[in-house]
Amino acid sequence: MKTPTFIGLTILWPCLSFAQPPTPDIPPPAALLAPAALRVRLADLGTALSNEGFKMRDRVWSGRIESGKPQRLVVNLFRGNDYWFCAAVEPSEGKTKLTLFGPDGRAVEVVEHQEPGLAAVGVTAATTGQYFVQLEATGGPASDFCLLYLYK
Repeated sequence: MKTPTFIGLTILWPCLSFAQPPTPDIPPPAALLAPAALRVRLADLGTALSNEGFKMRDRVWSGRIESGKPQRLVVNLFRGNDYWFCAAVEPSEGKTKLTLFGPDGRAVEVVEHQEPGLAAVGVTAATTGQYFVQLEATGGPASDFCLLYLYK
């Protein structure tokens, strides 16, 4: 006959053997997250475009950009779909520019929107393939950026 203590230990043993000490909440490095203000500005623009039928991609790209060192993102676009690429950058004395290159490597004609700390380009893809979005800053110190794209 088993004693109650033995039964209790038999039941609790698996729980105790897998228990781990709590880990402290370690925030991600600041370099990996753009400031919240940039994400909010970007979300505001994305929401405005969503009201026109565009859907936001599920990811926001962020990082640091320096003058003269453009950042590039490779995206697959489909012929006939409409796209908007939006970037929020910490306002500085420099300018921010988004450029879209087609599968052939040539710059694509786009509709541009520009304001301090915010740049956006819209395009209807002429062909299906890999496109390249280039974000560049001219002048000013290095700053954080966020970039997202929407499609319809």
